[in-house]
Amino acid sequence: MNNAIYNFETPKNEDINKYNPGSISRKELMNEIDRQSSEIIEIPLIIGGKEVFTKNRNSVIMPHNHGQVMASYCIAGPEEIEMAAQAAVSAREDWMSLSWLDRASVFLKAAELISEKYRYVLNAATMLGQSKSAYQAEIDSACEVIDFLRFNAYYASEIYSKQPSSEFGNLNRIEYRALEGFVLAITPFNFTAIASNLNAAPALMGNTLVWKPASTSVLSNYYLMKIFMEAGLPEGVINFIPSSGKDISSVVLKNKHLAGIHFTGSTGTFNHIWRSTGENLSNYISYPKLIGETGGKDFIFVHASANIEEVATAMIRGAYEYQGQKCSAASRTYIPESMWPKLKRMLVEQINEIKMGDVRDFSNFANAVIDEASFDGIMDYIGYAKKSTDAKIIAGGTGDKTHGFFIRPTLIETTDPHFKTMEEEIFGPVLTVFVYKDNEFEQTLEICDKTSPYALTGSIFSTDRYALNIACRKLRYTAGNLYFNDKPSGAVVGQQPFGGARASGTNDKSGSYLNLIRWTSPRTIKETFIPANDYRYPFMDGDGRLI
Repeated sequence: MNNAIYNFETPKNEDINKYNPGSISRKELMNEIDRQSSEIIEIPLIIGGKEVFTKNRNSVIMPHNHGQVMASYCIAGPEEIEMAAQAAVSAREDWMSLSWLDRASVFLKAAELISEKYRYVLNAATMLGQSKSAYQAEIDSACEVIDFLRFNAYYASEIYSKQPSSEFGNLNRIEYRALEGFVLAITPFNFTAIASNLNAAPALMGNTLVWKPASTSVLSNYYLMKIFMEAGLPEGVINFIPSSGKDISSVVLKNKHLAGIHFTGSTGTFNHIWRSTGENLSNYISYPKLIGETGGKDFIFVHASANIEEVATAMIRGAYEYQGQKCSAASRTYIPESMWPKLKRMLVEQINEIKMGDVRDFSNFANAVIDEASFDGIMDYIGYAKKSTDAKIIAGGTGDKTHGFFIRPTLIETTDPHFKTMEEEIFGPVLTVFVYKDNEFEQTLEICDKTSPYALTGSIFSTDRYALNIACRKLRYTAGNLYFNDKPSGAVVGQQPFGGARASGTNDKSGSYLNLIRWTSPRTIKETFIPANDYRYPFMDGDGRLI
């Protein structure tokens, strides 16, 4: 028996491949892109560790070349969803009874497989299926996936080692139990790393899962599932079932064994899930834990003391990397009047020179948005701005979905701080600027705080420490992740735990121990070595008088 008490050292973040011209990594990635581009694979459901094929199918296409099909994937109906829930319930006892170190070993092996063997497979699938550039895929489907898996093992060791004090005569301890039931993971299209973590984090703490991936990220998510299985994940611990939200709601949300939901997606969908679980509370064995990261209307707030070149770079990278399809992407900006003329010229010049196109052309900064529905929705916002007397488009503003879903990075200037594109989440390459008077810095901070229902990320640009402190205080609840002199996106596991509140979610901070501990149901155990054998206490001795 191995009875070692093991504590992981703090991991080091995975090194980022730069894919420079002529590098071996660039060549190998291109070879994998060519391989995946030349085949059409069949993607089954995976339930209880077994492949399950259904007649109901859909296709994985390239958003930047939507005429090219990459895969045909099976869609789970109510029967298969029920099978997945039962498989998770059946696997629960053995998995949660396994030592936490054995569970951690599975995911640490998965991290090594991705780092050394499947890096280019996951990156290529993310690039082709989700239209990410090589760099955006590298920091997501390679580095962040690996970091989540490694850091979570470290955080788990910290959690399990935290125990209460004991007096002489007794022993106190906390058992960090898995939840009593299974967890439903609903994952988004925009980050392969989020898909990984929404499953692996609860599983590491002893839970079993039903996994509904986004329909537009099935390819990379399928490869991820296969990697988990190769790493030794037992049958039924994670059950991979692409399916409709309607069918998931009708089956899983009514299952008495539902113990938790790990969600990233739209605020509207999470609100629906919350209401549905509330309506089914009497069905459940215990109250399900709802952990969600939802929408954002993320800001860059600029003080007159800021460096213009730094602001311009943060605005372009923050708003237009991955076509603005990050919940942390900059979407509204507040610029002082004195800075705007020069900054405006700089932004327009740089936005106009941005190259956009196929992910296989590494010189492109921007690629396609994820699908036609997204394209149409974003173009509706741009069309609204074009028609408004309160706003004008000063860069971009065009789109073309003939061959791929391409929208030019768009910059809108508005005279109304409550203009539609300043308040509503767009999830595309659209950034709106409101210009404020320099002497109205604090008043405009209050407008920023009250403008949007969201509170995910934001950044403040200033070289004035007093201004930074004022902004930080006034925007205390405006962002769960706040940045000084940096773009509001790009949180790194182990460095900036991620999550927001208000309409942006439950702020359970993925990439830290705070998220992992939510997947436990602690039990306190007290052992008394010599129990009392007389019900009477010493103060009861005597004749009963006060003196």
